[in-house]
Amino acid sequence: MAMAIGEEEWLGCCGSSDFAMLMAKASPFPSVESAIEAARDVWLNQLNVKAWLDAFAAHPQIGVSSPSRTLTEQSTALATASASTLHDLSLWNSRYREKFGFIFITCASGRTHSEMLEELKQRYSNRPIFELELAAKEQMKIVELRIAKLFSDKAKISTIPQEDRLRIIGGHLNVGSTEAKAEKPVQPSKRTRPPITTHVLDVSQGSPASGVEVVLEVWSGNSSHAGPRFGQGDISGWSMVGASVTDKDGRSGQLMEMVEALNPGTYRISFNTGKYCPGGFFPYVTIAFEVRESQKLEHFHVPLLVSPFSFTTYRGS
Repeated sequence: MAMAIGEEEWLGCCGSSDFAMLMAKASPFPSVESAIEAARDVWLNQLNVKAWLDAFAAHPQIGVSSPSRTLTEQSTALATASASTLHDLSLWNSRYREKFGFIFITCASGRTHSEMLEELKQRYSNRPIFELELAAKEQMKIVELRIAKLFSDKAKISTIPQEDRLRIIGGHLNVGSTEAKAEKPVQPSKRTRPPITTHVLDVSQGSPASGVEVVLEVWSGNSSHAGPRFGQGDISGWSMVGASVTDKDGRSGQLMEMVEALNPGTYRISFNTGKYCPGGFFPYVTIAFEVRESQKLEHFHVPLLVSPFSFTTYRGS
């Protein structure tokens, strides 16, 4: 189902009012991929420098207290920040702004303050025209992440059955529940993407990891449990669901069919990190997680943040 998004919501993805207006005019979009493709065209080909600078100005400075959404985007950085790093960031941010006329823009997702400080110092030596274009590309990375989250949030709302929505609305309007139940039930809207997805970020490079082989499996072993238990050691009970390779943005291709409801059980995603980083510590990384009966209509985004000698993950949206 096409997703209709208003101008105010687009403004939340990018601080340029011109961007928000053009995206609202182009709405609705049949998928998050089509929305991101349109956003790239609007941002890179249709807007002028003033619109870029408006969007830059809407960002808080890296390392400074900011709205909750940006705090989430900088969660890794916040967890690794030290007083000395924050002081150096403040100093170099001031130098950067004095030279270029706008704040330092970088996609902070999955990155530490130290990594961003090092990037800031390197980019400070760029020519202004080159740095402006580089900042615009970093802004687009941020916008893409926000669009993906926006679509995910809306998809969750759209999966509420029609009778439940009527009951909720009816309660607010003091409409009797009998009238609500009389309405013909409508099936939940179809998903805009498969229920299990992933992406890979190389935190040692501060960029998406492309070319990483990814495999999704589900536990199907004979057991009285829903899945394998710690220390069980039996790997024969796993069945492959799908496989893919990450693209230039670190996103995997489709790992499973576009089913409406997941089968409850234990799943795992394995990444061929040894092939991606031959000199690293991990020959491969496997992330196992459980989908419960009550979660079968939810979306599970399980990203990998990896370096040669460490990795982390989280449940995204």
